Amino acid sequence: MKSVSVVIIGAGPAGLLLGQLLQTSGIETLILEQRSPDYVLGRIRAGVLEQGTVSLMRQAGCAERMDKEGLVHHGTALMVKGQMHRIDFQDLTGSSVLVYGQTEVTRDLMAARAACGAPTIYEAEDVSFSGLDTENPIVRYRKDRMEHQIRCDFIAGCDGFHGVSRRSIPANVLKTYERVYPFGWLGLLSDTPPVDDELIYINDRRGFALCSMRSHSRSRYYLQCGLDEKIEDWSDERFWDALQERLPATHQARLVRGPSIEKSIAPLRSFVAEPMRYGQLFLAGDAAHIVPPTGAKGLNLAASDVYYLWQGLKEFYHHRQTEGLDGYAVKALARVWKAERFSWWMTTMLHQFPDQPVFETKIQQAELAYLFSSRAAMTALAENYVGLPY
Repeated sequence: MKSVSVVIIGAGPAGLLLGQLLQTSGIETLILEQRSPDYVLGRIRAGVLEQGTVSLMRQAGCAERMDKEGLVHHGTALMVKGQMHRIDFQDLTGSSVLVYGQTEVTRDLMAARAACGAPTIYEAEDVSFSGLDTENPIVRYRKDRMEHQIRCDFIAGCDGFHGVSRRSIPANVLKTYERVYPFGWLGLLSDTPPVDDELIYINDRRGFALCSMRSHSRSRYYLQCGLDEKIEDWSDERFWDALQERLPATHQARLVRGPSIEKSIAPLRSFVAEPMRYGQLFLAGDAAHIVPPTGAKGLNLAASDVYYLWQGLKEFYHHRQTEGLDGYAVKALARVWKAERFSWWMTTMLHQFPDQPVFETKIQQAELAYLFSSRAAMTALAENYVGLPY
């Protein structure tokens, strides 16, 4: 039976980042991924990186293209009742964010792992664990009709919301907390210049909209939509028309239309699983928590999990200390719940809720009015958006 120090389940950005950080620290890893490399790279996701995530990419030796092509944003805009209000991150916090697509993050991490020769097994089927409560659990999987077993010290579950890792924690141990929102986001990706140099979050009576980008020539736009909407009912023309209606008058003429590269509808939810550790299994990223994308926290929250787990594993292998691993779940969850709060707050403040009572509507309006009139409130938004410290 083969042995390895750490088996990582999932070759998304969380698993790949953890793998690269561990490899650079001299810790042997194996990554198992259910899908093919093309499938992993085909997933269109977020593109706003906190400074902590940027720093981890640099420490992993994967930042050359990111530093060259990423777009530094010193602020963002919120549009309410046709008026633009800019939140100046640099002025309020002295920090910024970097716009660089999650697909590109994944591509860079894949390339770095291949370059250092660390193994990643794609299309690994029927992954399962045994002995999670022992010092040397076993990971089983099937590849090319052959059964394989690997003995390891630790398992990092970075396999997303639908993966096997969280499901492997006994039901009488696992607790989950969830909020499902009564709407989704209809997203469109196009090779067109963005409508503005920074992101624009729009609170409109017709529904929320977000104007984002991946580069100077590739845009990503979102519209709030009902959960019963069908993607085939949304032609490109219908999408562009709906987006233009929600844009401020100053930006309507700037909108450049073009054919969609990708179009999809995603439901919104808040979700947390506790604990994030069971025996020698550690959950990280979407395997443990989901946030609505309004606060740009999904990938960044996975990165902070990776940071805490990396530090704990380094302490164990370099100094045979277990304090970092023993404290992983507490540290990670403290930051998770703060990010959940911020993402929930941004979502409830900027979206139109079906059948919302007048009282809640008035509260939403008061929340926005206070935000734009208070430097302290704007600073709180900026601090959370650029990323709380690890």
